[in-house]
Amino acid sequence: MECQFDRAAEDLGNVVALEHVNVTVPDQQVATIFYVTGLGLTRDPFLMTSTVNMWINVGRCQFHLPGGKPQVVRGHVGVVIPNRQALVQRLSKVRKFLDGTRFDFQEHDEYVEATCPWGNRIRCYEPDTRRFGAVTLGIGYVEFDVPPKAADGIARFYQQIINTPAEVIEDHDGRHARVGVGIGQNLIFRETDQPLPPYDGHHIQVYVADFSGPYKQLLKRGLIFEESDQHQYRFKDIVDPKNGKKVLYTIEHEVRSMKHPIYLRPLVNRNPSQNNMNYAPGFDAWTWGMPNGD
Repeated sequence: MECQFDRAAEDLGNVVALEHVNVTVPDQQVATIFYVTGLGLTRDPFLMTSTVNMWINVGRCQFHLPGGKPQVVRGHVGVVIPNRQALVQRLSKVRKFLDGTRFDFQEHDEYVEATCPWGNRIRCYEPDTRRFGAVTLGIGYVEFDVPPKAADGIARFYQQIINTPAEVIEDHDGRHARVGVGIGQNLIFRETDQPLPPYDGHHIQVYVADFSGPYKQLLKRGLIFEESDQHQYRFKDIVDPKNGKKVLYTIEHEVRSMKHPIYLRPLVNRNPSQNNMNYAPGFDAWTWGMPNGD
């Protein structure tokens, strides 16, 4: 029987989900104005509810914002946020409250780029099933600026050590390694000849199906720097498996197993268009997924 479907399109690598991006912030009130009021996201009501950390829900993903000296991703985060017009209106309204910070936003053809009060760039796209899968709200990718000629070795690192799909691509913005880290989610490592700021400790968190396989490869190369607990470990240096000596890029990875108690924890997402002046019963929550066929 002749197959009528592209079965390879359903393949998923060892990394099954990119869950959160973690950057420290010095002021929770200012962070709330940007992430909750401006972007229209939702503070997790169940975990990290004190004043030392805050978790911001983005569909099934999160931003983690513990207190501390501000950290800035060397690149940007791509998120899916519905209703571009409403997003622009919200960002316009918070400008006066964020005066004197690095906050700004610009509209582009494909996205709205918002800069947080401390310099993190968030590119906001409307839902696009071809690019991000059937989600209306979520983190689609994290793009990192990396040194010239680093993309090939980075792709090999994820292919051979993490055992997840990666390829080197050249597009209108230049050469980069693209790594699959979930359904409609990618890490992008884009080469640049611009000087990179020192790494400040920000991190990403991923879930993996084969938890012990990458661990053994990383441990053999001396790359594990934290044995967190039974369900988690961390590494931060990316090396080329061809030689394993030179560090190509540094970004901390919080690696969790699919047996981690938090894996697939339901997250609350609000409908940011609701307010006390136009309130409609039954529309408080936002559903991050699209109906089948949309």
